[in-house]
Amino acid sequence: MQTEHQRPIIIKKVKKGGHGHHGGAWKIAYADFVTAMMAFFLLMWLLGSTSKEDLQGIAQYFQNPLMVSLSGGSSTGDRTSIIPGGGQDLTRVDGQVKKAEVVDPEEAKKRLREQEAKRMQETKEKLEKMIEQDNVLKEFKNQLKIDITPEGLRIQIVDQDKRPMFDLASARMAPYAEAILRKVAPIVNELPNKITVLGHTDSRPFGSGRGDYSNWELSADRANAARRMLNASGIAEGKVMRVSGLADSVPFNPGDPADPINRRISIILLKKEVEEQYVANTGAVVPPADAGAASPSQDH
Repeated sequence: MQTEHQRPIIIKKVKKGGHGHHGGAWKIAYADFVTAMMAFFLLMWLLGSTSKEDLQGIAQYFQNPLMVSLSGGSSTGDRTSIIPGGGQDLTRVDGQVKKAEVVDPEEAKKRLREQEAKRMQETKEKLEKMIEQDNVLKEFKNQLKIDITPEGLRIQIVDQDKRPMFDLASARMAPYAEAILRKVAPIVNELPNKITVLGHTDSRPFGSGRGDYSNWELSADRANAARRMLNASGIAEGKVMRVSGLADSVPFNPGDPADPINRRISIILLKKEVEEQYVANTGAVVPPADAGAASPSQDH
């Protein structure tokens, strides 16, 4: 007999199975099937686009990979194994370097010019700094002119009134000019560029009494004297490309041809393209447009 304190026991039964076609297991199986089919078709495509020789190379590698590796690759007829070389050309036996970026020749030349211009600017700044800090050069600061021209980096040593670089009407160099060249030479030597050495005079005459010797010969002799001092200071003979005397045809101060500053030695570190032009022209140099021709004159 059921008392008022007893409660009915309710048992819930959950039916398992049934409606199995609504589960998610089939999706996983289908995904695996699709992946396998993609891999199969990819393999078929690769096999269809690979030559018979390359297939033989692949087969040979997997049959005996150690032998292929030790031998540096095997040959299959006239072609080599596809495996050993790697790289973009899969038929090569030896390893390959990654293919470099294809650069337009004009763009490459432009980059080289920019790099060269940067090096020359750095050398110019180094020379200017040395002049400020070196006790010997600081004294002659006003006689050292450094600039960058269309030809290259130009270093000029100019005369001052009462302080000439050379003895009067002579190619004998003053000791201070020799000291300047000895200081400048090592820095000039740092760049691979070839150099040209030019001698200049002013237009003032002197009474030498020699009709066969003019400012042209004198300026050339002075340029050669500067070259010899540069060579003695470490500049190799092969680095000097040209030595010329220009007399008073290219004055530093065109407004006053007799100005002592027109007497000078110019050392030019040539740009590569200018050097190549000199070679192409067998050493002939066309004077600048503003360098008018002048008749031979004599130096004071």
